Amino acid sequence: MPFRDKEILLTGGAGGLGALISAQLTAQGARVTVLDRVAPTQAVGYLKADLSTPEGLEAAAAAVSGKAWDIVVNLAGIQHFGPLERQSPSHLLASYMVNLVAPVRLTQAVLPAMKARGQGQIVNVGSVFGSINFAHFVTYSSAKAGLRGFSQALRRELAGTGVAVTYVAPRAVRTALNSAEVMAFAKLTHMNMDEPKLIAARIVDAIGARRRDVYFGFPESLFVRLNAIFPGLVDRALSANDRKAATLFAR
Repeated sequence: MPFRDKEILLTGGAGGLGALISAQLTAQGARVTVLDRVAPTQAVGYLKADLSTPEGLEAAAAAVSGKAWDIVVNLAGIQHFGPLERQSPSHLLASYMVNLVAPVRLTQAVLPAMKARGQGQIVNVGSVFGSINFAHFVTYSSAKAGLRGFSQALRRELAGTGVAVTYVAPRAVRTALNSAEVMAFAKLTHMNMDEPKLIAARIVDAIGARRRDVYFGFPESLFVRLNAIFPGLVDRALSANDRKAATLFAR
C-alpha cells in the first residue's frame, strides 16, 4: 500500500469529501492529521484552525511547520455563488484566504522539512472551475485558477528536490459546499455533478500515483483544453447557461 506509515496532513478533512479521503487514506495505512475548524468524526489526528483569517492561518502554519509530513493535501475550500456584487467583503476575503492563500502559506511552512529530507508531496485540490472560469462563481473560479498556477510554478521550482506537486481538479461534486441556489442552477443547466465517494477514490489514486495534473469528468476535461486555446468558443458555449443563471438572481 503506497500510504503505509505515511504522515499526511489533510486540510478540510472534517467535511463530506474530506472525511471520505481521510477514511480511504487511513484504510491504506496512512497516519492522517486533519486540519479544520471542526473536529473530524473519524479517529485521526486533529489540529483546530481557521484558515479564513490571517491570524488563524499563521497559527496553523506555526502548528505544522517543522513536522515530518510525507504528504500535505490542501483540500479546504469555500464558495460563493451569485453576482459578485452580492458577495460580502468579509466572505470575499475569506474565499481567497481559504482557497488560495492558505494552500500557499501552509506549503511554505512545510517545505523546508520536506526539502531537507529530499522527499515529500504537495497535493492541491483545485477545480475544473479554475480552468473554465464560470460566471457567478467569480471568486471561487479565480482563486482556483491561482491555485492551478501556483501548483505549476511550484513544481518547476522544486524540480530535482524529491518533492512532488500534484494538482487535482474535479468538476462539480455533490457535497454540502453547494448551496440550494447552486443545486437549482445545476438542475437548470444540466450540470454534471459527481458523487463524493467516487471523487475521493480518484483523488486518493492520483496522490498514490504521484500524478502531476489530473482533471476529472468529460466533457469538462475537454473544455479545459479548449478554453486554454480558444476561450471565445467556450464563452459562446457557456453563454446560454449564464443567461439561465441570471434568472435565479432576477427576483
